[in-house]
Amino acid sequence: MKLSFKLYPFSPTSENQKSIGEIVILHGLFGSSKNWVTVAKALSEFGSVYTLDQRNHGDSPHANEHSIKLMSEDLEEFLSDHQIQNPILLGHSMGGLVAMYFDFTHQGVLKTLIVQDIAPRSYPFVYEKEIASMSFPLGGFSSRTDIDTEMAKYLPDTFIRQFLQMSLERLDSGEYRWKLNVSGLNQARRVFDHPFPEVIHSDTRVLFIVGGASEYITKDDLILIEKFFTNVKIKTIPFGGHYIHFTHQKEYLEILNKEVLLNS
Repeated sequence: MKLSFKLYPFSPTSENQKSIGEIVILHGLFGSSKNWVTVAKALSEFGSVYTLDQRNHGDSPHANEHSIKLMSEDLEEFLSDHQIQNPILLGHSMGGLVAMYFDFTHQGVLKTLIVQDIAPRSYPFVYEKEIASMSFPLGGFSSRTDIDTEMAKYLPDTFIRQFLQMSLERLDSGEYRWKLNVSGLNQARRVFDHPFPEVIHSDTRVLFIVGGASEYITKDDLILIEKFFTNVKIKTIPFGGHYIHFTHQKEYLEILNKEVLLNS
């Protein structure tokens, strides 16, 4: 599948600065490349940055099938089409699972793997409220405010509603639509159920950045990470949740600068 993407060209801050290579970013479930604009601009100081829309998200095509394996294959196709070799691959949540799957099945391809707040294991699909908040008909709504009011009946969390609404598009006709393939994602409820191949092992240089208050990473997960990755560092942002690239952006970028970008 040909994925939509946004390119942030290498923009060095000095004449003698050399690129550390291409950086590819994979968003999480219900996200898109739009969630990574600020981070991508910051990282472009070190190399060209590609923010991808994964299948059924953003401006990428919709498909009936949605799995970690297929998204890894989409990534492989993207890297081949754009002749990107040995990239730094950053994945958040669902994107982190895709990034780990790609690394497990393509040893030696990545220069560095960066995984944000997700572990190499199964996860339940616990997004009924999110799906419900995007499943009512949008016909007749004339403003985002009215849509948000209706969404709040299903999803009280304002932060998550605003996050979802980054995928809400107003057409030239004035009507609204979701860029997300809501029905397709709703049917892919086993997407995080045993998503990896049988052999799970990596010697790739890996950095995990996790939120100290996140429900996605447990103490057992930290043990699991060190079991499967032989060359790994784990950095925790205290009090951070699942969206630390947004809520704790300064600390997040400082970790990337210290652990990856300045040492590549």
